[in-house]
Amino acid sequence: MAERKTQIVVVGGGAAGLGLVRKLAATYGRDSHDIILIEKNRTHVWKPLLHEVAAGSMDANADEVGYGGHAARWGYRFFNAALERIDRDRRMVVTAPLRDEEGEIVIDRHEIRYDYLVLAMGGVSNDFGIPGVLDHAMFLESRPQADRFRRKLLNACLRANDAGTHGGDVTLPVCIVGGGATGVELSAELVNAAKALRSYGLEVFDEKALKITLLEAGPRLLPALDEEISDKVAERLRELGVDVRLGAMVTEVAPGRVSLKDGTDVEAQMILWATGVRGDPALSKMTDLELSRQGRIVVEPTLRTPADDRIFAIGDCCHCVLPGKEQPVPPRAQSAQQMADHMVGQLDRAQKGEPLRNFVYRDRGALVSLSRFATHGSLMGNLVGGRMEIEGRIARFAYMSLYRVHLMAVHGPWRGPLVILAHEFNRVTRPKLKLH
Repeated sequence: MAERKTQIVVVGGGAAGLGLVRKLAATYGRDSHDIILIEKNRTHVWKPLLHEVAAGSMDANADEVGYGGHAARWGYRFFNAALERIDRDRRMVVTAPLRDEEGEIVIDRHEIRYDYLVLAMGGVSNDFGIPGVLDHAMFLESRPQADRFRRKLLNACLRANDAGTHGGDVTLPVCIVGGGATGVELSAELVNAAKALRSYGLEVFDEKALKITLLEAGPRLLPALDEEISDKVAERLRELGVDVRLGAMVTEVAPGRVSLKDGTDVEAQMILWATGVRGDPALSKMTDLELSRQGRIVVEPTLRTPADDRIFAIGDCCHCVLPGKEQPVPPRAQSAQQMADHMVGQLDRAQKGEPLRNFVYRDRGALVSLSRFATHGSLMGNLVGGRMEIEGRIARFAYMSLYRVHLMAVHGPWRGPLVILAHEFNRVTRPKLKLH
C-alpha cells in the first residue's frame, strides 16, 4: 500500500499564495507531497497594478497568470473554488459550489483534506460601516472589479463626449475615497488615460473634462511615506487637476453623491472606495479561529494560529504582531512576499517537529507612481537604519523592479526573466489604452 502523501493546502492565489505554492511544489515535488491551491478566480493579476487595469493603461489579458497552466508547469494542483468552511476537527476544508453567470453549478461543494493549511486570502477595503458604501461605491480588489470600473469609465466618457458634441455638459465627475497608494495612483492614471482618449476618436472629451476628487480622512496622503513626500505627491496631483481634500471624513454614500462630515456633498457619477484593509467579513462564518478587530486572522510571530498548530495565515488576511512591536505587520505586497518566503522553511520545520522561527519583517521602503508624470518614494527602510528618499527615473526604475521581483517569485529563476522580457516588449507594441 502506497504511503499517504503529506497534503499542504493553500487558500488564496494572490501575491503570497501563488508564490508559496510554486516554491513548495519546486521544493517537494509530487512523490511525497500534494500541494493544492484553492482560489475562486481562474487567473492572477498583481494587486498593486489593478489601478492600471481599471484605467485601461494595462491589458491584464497580456499580464495575467492562468492558475491551471501555472499548476501544470510547477506540479501543484489548482482547485477553482471559494472557501466555505474549515473543519478543524477533521482537518478538512469545505469549498463552496462554483456557479456560472446563470447560477448553475459548475463544480459542486467539495471537502479537501489537509495536513497543513495556509490561509492567504488577502483582504478587502474597509467600509467602516458607513451607510451606502457597499451599495453605491465600486472597489478595486480583484480583476473583475477593475474590468467593471474600466467598462463603466469608458461608457461614461463616451456618454459625456456625445453630450458635448451636441452642446451638452461634457464633464465627468469621479470621486475616489482613500488617499493611500490605490487612490493616489488611480487618480494620476485616470488623468493619463483622459489625455490619451483624444487619440481614440473622442472629439471634445479630454483631461479637463474629467473632474477627479480625491478624499482622505487623515491629515495627509500616503501615511506610509514621509510627510515631505506626501506633500510633494499632493502638490503634483493638484497640478494635474485633481481636487485633493484632506481631513475629508465621509458620512454617507448615495447614488451620485458622497456626503462629508462638514456638511458638504461631492457629486460624482463614479465612486471608487479604497480605504484601509480589513479581513473578509465572511471569515467569521468560515472558521472559529481568532480574528482581530479588523477581521483579520490572529497569528503568532511564527505565522501559526494560536488555536491550531496545523494552520497558518499570511498576507493581508493575517494579523501578526512581532516581538517588540505595537502594530501588526502592515498589509502590503512586500509583507506578503516575505511571509510566503518564510513559510517554505516554516512548513519544513513543522513537518520535522523542529521549533518554528519568528517571522522577521524587513521594511524595504515604499513607492508610489503617478503614472507617467512622476514617481516618488523611499527605499531601504530599516535595512540601513533609515530611509533614502528617491524620485524621478530612479524611483520609476525601483517601482518597476517591484513587479519584476513578483514575476520572479511567481515564475521562478529561469522562466521569470523570459516573462519580464516579454512584458517589456508588450509595453512597447500594445496600444496605450485598452478600450474593450
